[in-house]
Amino acid sequence: MSQTAMIILGFLVIFLATTAGSAIVWFFKRDISDKVNTLFLGFASGIMVAASVWSLIIPSIEGAESWGKWNFVPALIGFLLGGLFLVLLDHVVPHFHKGTNEEEGPRSSLKKSTKMFLAVTIHNIPEGLAVGFAFGAAAAMGEYSAYVSALALAIGIAIQNFPEGAAVALPMKSATQSRGKAFLFGTASGAVEPLFAIVGFFLASSLTILQPWFLAFAAGAMIFVVAEDLIPDSHLSTHPHLGTWGVMVGFAVMMVLDVALG
Repeated sequence: MSQTAMIILGFLVIFLATTAGSAIVWFFKRDISDKVNTLFLGFASGIMVAASVWSLIIPSIEGAESWGKWNFVPALIGFLLGGLFLVLLDHVVPHFHKGTNEEEGPRSSLKKSTKMFLAVTIHNIPEGLAVGFAFGAAAAMGEYSAYVSALALAIGIAIQNFPEGAAVALPMKSATQSRGKAFLFGTASGAVEPLFAIVGFFLASSLTILQPWFLAFAAGAMIFVVAEDLIPDSHLSTHPHLGTWGVMVGFAVMMVLDVALG
């Protein structure tokens, strides 16, 4: 597969997986059970944690070798800035967390379904950036193996996007009383991923000196989403072992993908 084909595939697969997951709304009459939701969100959490470590933080540290024994500095600062970026989005975008029944952001007259959509959209931005930064770094390096590693990251995120798409669309069906609207909401929430992947690609491939910072930034943003939203929304306290095993399996899947393909 050519390098260009891998970039196109990587950008498309993360969106198509969310769309496929959202399509489940046409086959389910009811919302998913708490147990299945816990498993889905735990699995997504494991994927994102592993992707942050294996595909983003470690390459960030390795890419800052010119810093010598201080090569952890770009990763450290970039990681924290990624978390602050999500804090900023939480404050400027009105949204609703279904799992905790909490609203964040400025007061707004938007419908509950729209706020739920915005909450998921915020979550998907770091994933798109992560894929874009990974492919941008690969383009700057020009090594085929780097493209394969970036594709592995995209595939891992796509795997967790499928259950995530279902976890978005099914509650949306209850909120909107429409399968069509629920599917469109789920699909639209995933559309931001290829858009931000393109942004991340051009940033990382153009500003090569900032690549370690960009990679760690995406990792920090994804870990923030896991810690603030996915884990609390999964209700691990209700089904602790099920959710924990979801995290374990998700982490293992992403680790294998990164090591085997990267």
